[in-house]
Amino acid sequence: MREILHIQGGQCGNQIGAKFWEVVCDEHGIDPTGRYNGNSDLQLERVNVYYNEASCGRFVPRVVLMDLQL
Repeated sequence: MREILHIQGGQCGNQIGAKFWEVVCDEHGIDPTGRYNGNSDLQLERVNVYYNEASCGRFVPRVVLMDLQL
């Protein structure tokens, strides 16, 4: 299975990226705290494309965020 690392840069990139992650979380059944609340085995099967599962059972997105302002 593929693993994707998402990189966001600058104010605009981070604003667009925030909306992107809302959609991805919704598609995979992940709530804002990182817990799985979905209802499909397919969601759990493919959750590792964008997320790593932490030891506490929460899903952490693979993303690098950077702001270009000082």
